[in-house]
Amino acid sequence: MKASLAVVALWAEDVPATAHFYRDVIGLPLAGHSGGRPHFQVGETLLVILPGKAAPAEGEDRFPRVAFAVDDLGAAVERLRQHRVALPWGVEGDAHSRWTMFYDPAGNLVELVQFGIGQAGEHSAA
Repeated sequence: MKASLAVVALWAEDVPATAHFYRDVIGLPLAGHSGGRPHFQVGETLLVILPGKAAPAEGEDRFPRVAFAVDDLGAAVERLRQHRVALPWGVEGDAHSRWTMFYDPAGNLVELVQFGIGQAGEHSAA
């Protein structure tokens, strides 16, 4: 059996505000609605926003509910700043990637990550 990720769901008490965030701030294409639930296309996967209370990130690990790989983290961070999205931890990184984490309007912890680039911005050979 070959499996691939088909659907990821996030919950939001204010579905329209959260849908606006993913469409207009993050830049995901809206794939449609089903039962009042917006669906966004993320590669071959759908991100669905469901009505309900978001589950807060727990513990000190700060592991995001969802992470999106981007090809230009600098441009993505600039877009977030233009939309006044708070980046509580700024841009972080290690030898292989750089990322930023923030909260969507529903309170879900979200990450944007650029792989293959180290802390100083140099492309990694790995």
